[in-house]
Amino acid sequence: MIILSFAVQLFGATMMLLFAVRMVSTGIERAYGASFRRLVTTKASAMRLALTGVMLAIILQSSAAVTLLVAGFSGTSAIGFFAGMAIVLGGDLGSALLIRVLTLDIQWIVPVLLGVGGFLFLKTQGPALKQAGRIAMGIALILIALRFLRETMDPIRESAFLPAIAGYLVQDYLTAFITGVALAFVMHSSVAVILICVTLVAIGALPQSVGVSLVLGANLGSALIPVWLTRGMPARSRRIPLANLIIRGTVSVIVLLAINQLPTPSFIAAMDNAHALVTLHILFNLILLLSLPFVGRLEVLVTRIYPDNATPANNVPLHHHSVLDINATASPKQSLAMLQREVLRMATLVSEMIAPAFGLLRSFDAAQVAIIRADEAALNNALDHIRQYSADFDYDSLTKSENKKMRNLVDYAISLEAAGDIVVKRLIELAGEKDREKLQFSNAGFDELRALHERVARNVNLATNVLLSADIESARLLLEEKAEIAQLERSSRKKHLRRLSGGDADSLASSDIHLETAYSLKEFHSWIVKIAHPILMREGQLLETRLIQKIGGDENAG
Repeated sequence: MIILSFAVQLFGATMMLLFAVRMVSTGIERAYGASFRRLVTTKASAMRLALTGVMLAIILQSSAAVTLLVAGFSGTSAIGFFAGMAIVLGGDLGSALLIRVLTLDIQWIVPVLLGVGGFLFLKTQGPALKQAGRIAMGIALILIALRFLRETMDPIRESAFLPAIAGYLVQDYLTAFITGVALAFVMHSSVAVILICVTLVAIGALPQSVGVSLVLGANLGSALIPVWLTRGMPARSRRIPLANLIIRGTVSVIVLLAINQLPTPSFIAAMDNAHALVTLHILFNLILLLSLPFVGRLEVLVTRIYPDNATPANNVPLHHHSVLDINATASPKQSLAMLQREVLRMATLVSEMIAPAFGLLRSFDAAQVAIIRADEAALNNALDHIRQYSADFDYDSLTKSENKKMRNLVDYAISLEAAGDIVVKRLIELAGEKDREKLQFSNAGFDELRALHERVARNVNLATNVLLSADIESARLLLEEKAEIAQLERSSRKKHLRRLSGGDADSLASSDIHLETAYSLKEFHSWIVKIAHPILMREGQLLETRLIQKIGGDENAG
């Protein structure tokens, strides 16, 4: 009975830890995700890029998340191989430093985080404050889960069960290593696995030698996660995760053999078991970071493994091809799924159009404009296909809910096409005018527009997630962002007018472009958030109108 109770409590503690790590990561991505692109793609020295990786891993609570972020930008050539590897290896070290912080004895802060986090999430209105509350509560839950884990291990530590497993793993460090790899891959979180290992070693449930093998395995497992998750991405996106796996795999095996075959260094032996384990983990990732000058040689190898895909003869990118088969006969569910994929393709095209739009205001690039215009042509063709597909569809074969979903998808396709028109017919034209007239924004004005663009670009990704998941919480957040974007646009307008009254020459010269850019971004965003309306209406969380239904009351009666 004690084994069953132990298994249930261990499962609960582990799931709570995974949930808490995910909770913190989600909160940070929603609150500050728009700034990550600028951080990752900014040209800088190797040291600064590595520090960026350290910071991102601590913020996102995951080195795998950093690798996936870099892989995505690498696929669009927004970041080179060496710069990407610098951020990824820095992220590995940041993840190790995060574990050092989380293993400190700071249980006193748990009620503070719960109180502050709960108040911000439940009682405040701004999305940024709500996500700050989510982050605080997530950190508190991580600490609670670790304490729960320690308490779970106390009864089983004295039984014959855990010592028997620990005794076997002491004799077979390779099995312990493979176990660490499997746990990190299955749980999709090396942070959670290593925190569990450190906790078990700290209370004496596992020997230090077994903990070391498990931690080294978890390091390799965390490198496997991005390789697996990027398997469907372009070749460029897959190279950095593979190179990271090669480096981490090679070094982890070497360190595993060295630790188990050579005498333990005296400074490690002098530490307590848990402290020694965390220190070794940090040193391991520091060694990986020191290999940065040599990673350039890996680029040739991974490029051979994942060569660039041959460009089609007609030079049309794959995502410009429709996924709708108008002549195909399919069941209603298959037809709806096909239509959703096509609308998702349109959302991807819109995301690719808005992402570089602000860069054109900084430095006009005719080649980039041509790419955006090609995306718009594909967007218009997609809407034409959807209109034809929906016009020829047999709506009598659909249920009432399927019929409504079909209409909502077509409506959102129209909204996406309208958003694309704003990019091409307004933002690009404004960027071209600014370039022709040799105008400059004031530093403050530029920062305001950049912040507005980053927020809008982030919400395009959120809208895509809502399209896929129909998640109510995400839909509410997306609609709340509409008010936030409107507030940012109003604030920028007021600040701009104050600069004009103060005689700022740059603001005066670029006034029309500044105001029209801010307004265009707000209008673009208003089209994007429309995906949230039918979801919230269906759940009764959105009123059909804000207008008062009855005016004058009884005064106008009779």
